[in-house]
Amino acid sequence: MHCREIPLTLWVLMFISTSETCTSRLHITAVEGEPFYLKYCSSSPEHEKKKNTIKWYKNESHGPVDLNLSSSPRILLRDYVLEFWPAELIDSGSYSFQMGNDTHDWKLNVIPRSKHSCFTEKLVMSKAVEVKKSLQIACEHSYYQQLANRTVLYKNCEKMENNQNPFLKNAEFKDQGYYTCVFFLHHNGKLFNVTKTFNITVVGDRSNILPVLLGPKINEVKVELGKDIELNCSALLNEKGVIYWNTWRKNGKDPNVHEGEVTRIRISEGKWLAFTILRIENINTRNLNFLYNCTAVNEGGIDTKSFILLRKEDVVDIPGHVFTGGMIAAVVVSVVAVCLVTVGVIYRVDLVLFYRRFMGRDETLTDGKTYDAFVSYLKECQPEHGEEHTFAVETLPRVLEKHFGYKLCIFERDVVPGGAVVDEIHSLIEKSRRLIIVLSQSYMSSEVRYELESGLHEALVERKIKIILIEFTPVGDFGFLPQSLNLLQSHRVLKWKADESLSYNSRFWKNLLYLMPAKAVKPYRDESEVLPVLLQS
Repeated sequence: MHCREIPLTLWVLMFISTSETCTSRLHITAVEGEPFYLKYCSSSPEHEKKKNTIKWYKNESHGPVDLNLSSSPRILLRDYVLEFWPAELIDSGSYSFQMGNDTHDWKLNVIPRSKHSCFTEKLVMSKAVEVKKSLQIACEHSYYQQLANRTVLYKNCEKMENNQNPFLKNAEFKDQGYYTCVFFLHHNGKLFNVTKTFNITVVGDRSNILPVLLGPKINEVKVELGKDIELNCSALLNEKGVIYWNTWRKNGKDPNVHEGEVTRIRISEGKWLAFTILRIENINTRNLNFLYNCTAVNEGGIDTKSFILLRKEDVVDIPGHVFTGGMIAAVVVSVVAVCLVTVGVIYRVDLVLFYRRFMGRDETLTDGKTYDAFVSYLKECQPEHGEEHTFAVETLPRVLEKHFGYKLCIFERDVVPGGAVVDEIHSLIEKSRRLIIVLSQSYMSSEVRYELESGLHEALVERKIKIILIEFTPVGDFGFLPQSLNLLQSHRVLKWKADESLSYNSRFWKNLLYLMPAKAVKPYRDESEVLPVLLQS
């Protein structure tokens, strides 16, 4: 590098260091032969930063090794940033940052570069685009963008003729493939390149979903002659789908049968929830044992469910003394029942947890699921979200996994960095028995929308998962959540209160265990019964 290039490069690096977000993931994957960096973002005030000395360490088997400018000609230390020019396989290991009381650890895994491809499959980001919708590929890198003197876009490792940045067009099925952005960098007189690859999948119109009628396909309804009844039918449809009743007989329609209007509620893009009611007045024998069919239809297909009215058993007169004795017994039984119900309601959670432990109940043995719960939380690395982040990635696993024996799926721990995130998240949610959502005012970011949509689809349509809401910080208005969340049979919200919820025997943890699947576990005896207080960010 020429001497006149040094000030400009240092200025660019200083600009990047102040604007780049921190490396928050604990497990990091890098590619052999490509430049790589680790960066720590401190929440300490500026005057405290200036007083403290910054140290970087690599943790070897014999202890931590202090990294400095003489450690390796490939390693560059710039305050909060540790750079590798480039990363090599020997760089794999554990790294630590220390500045006063601020510390952070990373686990770095350097993987070999693919010999037969221009990208490494383990670091591919998946993206699904609807046909005829906008397909945009922007070759941007928040850290190396300012240093790149040239950027080239490849499709399936062949240079594209249209190398405009960003690449933009209406998606066609032939556009599927691997798109690799190559950033060319100069450092110390050498040329390096950094790659960023997207796996683009073009899918059909997502709004054309299959119609699904909610509830069992055949419903037997006990009725009394001369009474009125309302049959409720609801379905998930796309925008153009319809729902209707089929009540016609060969000899015409019953005059006491009235079909209500259809009510539609939009629950997400392209998806609607539709309701319709069939009212039968002054029920007679003609209405019995006849199938009243409700049908949902759209371009994707058809679904039907049936209601059949059955007559209740006739009431037989009984002697007066038997009736009196029965009434007294009924009153006594009712009082006892009310007392038992009252106790059951007050101590319902404790009774259920006691029953699970006493019977050794375990409902996770034969369902084929891998995880007991997938944890959805705000993943932005901001100082004001520090307690929320710590609760999701540290406190929940420490209590539910180490103390109560559950197995959680945590994004930063169990999702391979840079992998096919969208597909993998959907797969992990399908493999989980519960979806735990850590709520806050900042929760609904773009990073968690797909997790929430996938979880609601599994809960509403597939009925394969139950959702648990944890209000970590007071939210007040839940209007920012999708309307479809209100359609769940239970959407109870657990409120975390740090001053009351620390003990393992607190009401918060009991309520959470009550909502988790029953599992035969034994608490660890060597753990304290009180959780450590969450550190203030």
